[in-house]
Amino acid sequence: MKQAVTIEELRQARAGLKGRLGFVPTMGFLHQGHLSLVAQAKQDCDAVVASIFVNPTQFAPTEDLDAYPRDTPADLQKLQEAGVDLVWLPTPEVIYPAGFNTWVDVEGVSAPLEGTMRPGHFRGVATVVAKLFNVVQPDMAYFGQKDAQQVAVIRQMVSDLNIPVEIVVGATVREADGLAMSSRNAYLNTDQRMAATVLFRALQAAQIAYKAGERNAEALRGLMRGTIEAEPLARIQYVSCAHPLSLQELEHVEQGALLSMAVHIGSTRLIDNLVLD
Repeated sequence: MKQAVTIEELRQARAGLKGRLGFVPTMGFLHQGHLSLVAQAKQDCDAVVASIFVNPTQFAPTEDLDAYPRDTPADLQKLQEAGVDLVWLPTPEVIYPAGFNTWVDVEGVSAPLEGTMRPGHFRGVATVVAKLFNVVQPDMAYFGQKDAQQVAVIRQMVSDLNIPVEIVVGATVREADGLAMSSRNAYLNTDQRMAATVLFRALQAAQIAYKAGERNAEALRGLMRGTIEAEPLARIQYVSCAHPLSLQELEHVEQGALLSMAVHIGSTRLIDNLVLD
């Protein structure tokens, strides 16, 4: 497995990879969710590139950039064992050199939900992903369903800017008790870890009601709220039952919906979602 830091190193190593190229961008501290994307890329493509970059521009000043968990040696071992051909580990100075002043704003789909709670977040996401795509030049790029709004933003950007990359979305990988795998789970103590299962239980409560015939979106949101509020360690930031493409809140579910939420467990902010087909 080759490694690169600078853009020049990455492009030189990338030139030696032939055939269809898959790309898995990550912020490191890898878990089985990331590795499932690598496995899918290995299945679909002739070669696979992964990146590890904790992107500072998608963190607000009050957020956990410095505390974000990192373990690069363990990440590299996992990627090597997974069969990745090339890993790009750029520094912030490589991605955002002195004088950098160009940003990608994806309007509309970036505005609600995470966009409301984390102003500027998706500008940072879209900008860094556009740069990663521009340097790596992949045929296919792999993202997890857990970050559903991020996927929607990236798909919109790729379509609007005519970027020749196919976006592949991997299913959310969960622990045995339903908690979605996330690097931020490392912040949870034992009691908080048990409490965090309330996110998936809330999604399941709404899904069961939907399968039983409930189509009132506010009723589904109410079921999620009620489930979460019954957990003393949980504090709701938002719950949503939205159109799966526009992410606008629904009154009535006619052709599917995206159920999503952001919940604080202690000081740790967790997100999760589930698609109603």
